[in-house]
Amino acid sequence: MVVSYKSSYTVKPAEPTWTGSLSLSEWDQIGTITHVPTIYFYPSSQKLLIDTVITTLKDSLRRALVHFYPLAGRLRWIGHGRLELVCNAAGVQFIEAESQSKLDSFGDFSPSPEYDFLIPSVDYTIPIQELPLLIVQVTKFQCGGISLGFTISHAVVDGQSALHFISEWARIARGEPLAVSPFIDRKLLRAGDPPVLSRPILDHKEFNHPPLLIGQTNNIEERKKKTAVAMLKLTKSQVDKLKNMATNKSLNTGRPYSRYETIAGHIWRCACKARDHKPEQPTALGVCVDSRSRLQPPLPPGYFGNATLDVIAVSSSDELISKPLGYAASKIRKAIMTVNDEYVRSGIEFLKSQADLTKFQDLHALGGDDGPFYGNPNIGVVSWLTLPIYGLDFGWGREVYMGPGTHDFDGDSLLLPNHDDHEDGSLVVALCLQVSHMEAFKNHFYQDII
Repeated sequence: MVVSYKSSYTVKPAEPTWTGSLSLSEWDQIGTITHVPTIYFYPSSQKLLIDTVITTLKDSLRRALVHFYPLAGRLRWIGHGRLELVCNAAGVQFIEAESQSKLDSFGDFSPSPEYDFLIPSVDYTIPIQELPLLIVQVTKFQCGGISLGFTISHAVVDGQSALHFISEWARIARGEPLAVSPFIDRKLLRAGDPPVLSRPILDHKEFNHPPLLIGQTNNIEERKKKTAVAMLKLTKSQVDKLKNMATNKSLNTGRPYSRYETIAGHIWRCACKARDHKPEQPTALGVCVDSRSRLQPPLPPGYFGNATLDVIAVSSSDELISKPLGYAASKIRKAIMTVNDEYVRSGIEFLKSQADLTKFQDLHALGGDDGPFYGNPNIGVVSWLTLPIYGLDFGWGREVYMGPGTHDFDGDSLLLPNHDDHEDGSLVVALCLQVSHMEAFKNHFYQDII
C-alpha cells in the first residue's frame, strides 16, 4: 500500500486549561506504558467531503481537549521508573494522508502490515517528554472512504477511558454536549501519596515474573521469534457450546461461567496444545480486570485514567489439557474474584513500597527486555466485550469496521463482539502467536468445540 502523508498539525485545546504536574497512580505506571493503536474505517458517502471531515475533526478535537486536557500534556520520568503527567497544553498530533487503495481491498479488515501505514507510528527514540500522548491520522482512499487511526498512551488511559474520550469527541463533532465529564483527579487511587506502611499487603502473584519455558532462564529468545495475527470468529452457537462444555463438566456449583471465563479458558487450553508443552510445563493466563465498580466506594463515572489491573491464573499444561474446560474456567474465575477493594488497595501499597517500578513495566517497544511478557508458555486475554467500541459517529455515520491495530507480542489476545452481528452474541478473537504455533492453534480452536 502506498500512502502519501499530506500534512501534520499540532492541535491544542481551544481554551486555556489547567497547567501543572499531575501525579499518576500506580496502575498508570505499570504494564504497557507505550501507545495503543485502534482504527476505524468509514465508507464513502455524500457527507464524507474530506475538507469538511478534516475541519470537523480538528475543531471538535480542540474543544474536546478543553475537557480532556491531560491528553494534551506530556509525560516525564521522575526517577526510579516512575512518571508524572505535565499538563502544559502542548497538544496532540493530527496527520492527514491519502491512499490510492480502496476499502474493498481490505476484505474482512483483518489486521495486516498495511495497517502500519494507516495508524500513526510512535518514535520512541524521541525523549518521552516530547512525545504526544495522542496521535490521530485521517487517511482518504480512492473510493472516497476514510480511515481514522488512533494511537494513545496507555500510561495515561486504559481502554475504558480512551473510549470515553473518543466517544465524547464524536459527540462534540455532532454538536452535542458531553454525556459524562471526565473525572481527572487520580487521588482516588492515591496518586502521588506515600505508602501506608501499616496497611497489610496481600499475596500478589501478578507482580512475579510469569513462568518460563522449562530449561530456560529468560524469555529473550522467545521474544525474537516471528509472530502472526489471526481473527477467529465464533458464532453464538459455538459460544453457547463452549459455555455448556465448561459448566456441564465441571465442579462449579455457582453461576454458569461467563463468556469471558469460558473463551479465555478455551484459548488457554488450545495454546498449550498448539505449543506442544511438556506435561509439567507451568503456564499463566493474564486477566485484565476493571476495578472501577469493585472499589468501595466505586470510582465516579468518567474516572479518567487507568483503573484496570492484571491478575493471573496459573496451572500446568497437563492439568489444562487433561481436565475439562471447566477446570480452566474455574482457575480464571478464581483469579478474577480476588479483585475487590482490599486487593486493589493492597496492590497499590505493594507498588508504592517498591524502590523502582521498571521491572513491572513492559518496555519492549522502548527497546528494553525487562518487564512482564505473556509469551510462550503464557498468554494474555483482554476483553472488549462490554466496551462501547462500535458506533463512533462524528457526523457522517457509523464506521463500517473498527478493530485493534497491529500487535506483535506472542500470546496477546483480545475478545471483541463481532462488528456485523455484535448484538447476537457472536464474537471475534484477535490473537497473536508465534508463526510456528498458529495453524495448530486454529485447528484446536475449532475442532475442540463439541
